[in-house]
Amino acid sequence: MNLLLRNVRLGGGDPTDVLVRDGRIAGFGPADADGPVEDGGGALLLPGLVDAHCHLDKTLWGLPWVPNTSGSTLADRISNEQRRRKEFGLPSPEPAAALLDAMIANGTSFVRAHTDVDPELGLSGIEAVREAAARHRGRVTVEQVAFPQGGLLTRPGTLELLERAVASGVENVGGIDPAGYDRDPRGHLDAIFDIAARHGCGVDLHLHDEGPLGAWEIELVIERTKALGLAGKVAIGHAFGICGIPDAQQDRLLEGLAEQRITLTTAAVYDRPVPPLAKMRAAGANAACGNDGIRDLWGPYGDGDMLTRTMHLAYRSSFRTDPEIELALHAATYGGAKALRLKDYGLKIGDHADFFLVAARYPAEAVVSHPPRRLVVKGGAIVSRR
Repeated sequence: MNLLLRNVRLGGGDPTDVLVRDGRIAGFGPADADGPVEDGGGALLLPGLVDAHCHLDKTLWGLPWVPNTSGSTLADRISNEQRRRKEFGLPSPEPAAALLDAMIANGTSFVRAHTDVDPELGLSGIEAVREAAARHRGRVTVEQVAFPQGGLLTRPGTLELLERAVASGVENVGGIDPAGYDRDPRGHLDAIFDIAARHGCGVDLHLHDEGPLGAWEIELVIERTKALGLAGKVAIGHAFGICGIPDAQQDRLLEGLAEQRITLTTAAVYDRPVPPLAKMRAAGANAACGNDGIRDLWGPYGDGDMLTRTMHLAYRSSFRTDPEIELALHAATYGGAKALRLKDYGLKIGDHADFFLVAARYPAEAVVSHPPRRLVVKGGAIVSRR
């Protein structure tokens, strides 16, 4: 796809032109058009947003409002969803596809969806998300995590389903609170890392456990990543255990995460701990960001807009200066790209032309105000405009 964008800003600089050829960025500055021409009107150009942690299979997007009935604990929310999902026909490709459409319009180019796999659902959620993604082929790239939401070792048959999901082409295998929920941290982690090692897929697990327990589980993940040669292919969602521990222990864990290129993914949800982004950057450890649940049976909040989510992350991190706020934006762009192992991502010559225009001059301004996206481009083609 060829495209010439005129009068756009990169990183708060002066307006320039961006030339796209064959779906990649071909140059900056004055150029002759050999395809469509778009006037950016001085808007800011940002790389396509990466939602590195969401749940497309759970969303009620586009359906009538559903009063929330979930309880206050993790177990309450899981049982509430399992009890009511059939009431709304979940999992279904329709709400998932509707949500993807909203995400695309807001500049998201890549999505990692954690999809429930359990004996009751089988792989129906995997197939629903695949169909939803197929409806937007060429507009957004979606990969999945086979996720044992209701437990792994505690629900017989789930491990075999995870194996089937990965064998069918699912890109990542997931887990959930190996100690706090599944009650067998070593067995749980050994099982999912064994699948990853044999199939060559990634690992992306939910880790809500806090304090010393969560920190110990992060240590176990680092050990297995190193032992099995899975550096760069592992992510830990939420990772509350990285917070609220002694500085020396946190420093040691961040060093291990950086060495094994393990990503910590946060959604900055409610009042739960947020990984220390500045300290992670200084240690060379990668942070990514995602929307987590969006308008589902777990909670009524969320709109799929990763700039809004980035604002929440910056706010929860007490970021005020532009460089600090840009740390949060990095998590929603380059950090997410690293977690998803994307190649040629960004705004350099030769990178894939996945980007969007937003009515702002500076990146931090775009995060704080998160105005409507003027133009969204995927693979050099315009996929949304306002």
